Amino acid sequence: MNARLAFVAAPALTLTYGVIRILDGLDGVRGPGPAWTTGHLAFVGALLLFISIFVQLRRMAGGNGLSTVLAGVAITGALALIGQFTVDIVAGLLAADHYGMSMIIRQVRELPGVSLAVYDIGPYLFYIGQLGLIIQLAVMRRIKVWTPFLVLIDLMMPFIDKDLIPLGAIILFISFLPLARATSTPDKPARVPALG
Repeated sequence: MNARLAFVAAPALTLTYGVIRILDGLDGVRGPGPAWTTGHLAFVGALLLFISIFVQLRRMAGGNGLSTVLAGVAITGALALIGQFTVDIVAGLLAADHYGMSMIIRQVRELPGVSLAVYDIGPYLFYIGQLGLIIQLAVMRRIKVWTPFLVLIDLMMPFIDKDLIPLGAIILFISFLPLARATSTPDKPARVPALG
């Protein structure tokens, strides 16, 4: 995939998930059903693109030790979130109603190590690693100094209120747009212009 496209498509799919999530909850219950499944699949797609983005951010930072560690942390977090959303999707497909879906998810969470890996600790690595990579690039003056603040605002949105995910996705798109422009395509040699 074109690296530039990932910087645009990931926020777009996150926005899609956030909007579908709001629509799915209009009746007071989220899932199971087509909206639940579609929304979760959209976010899994976004997470797969984020993995590509983290690899590209590491490359933009010169592939040094710190960027490698941060990219590894972020990718681990993305994989944890993919695991979490996969559980949600499968539970939604297997259950007849919201209660049954919740019970399936609960049973999975009670399996040894699952709660820590994909719910309580693992997902936070996605946020820590992503913000760390962006801060590193800002310190290196390879992106605008305001970019980490926009990314931080985006990352805070789900913790404030999950209904703010669409707003966060728009903010993320704004912060990622200069990165998309600075990213080399696979057909061209890597060259990172100074943006800051």
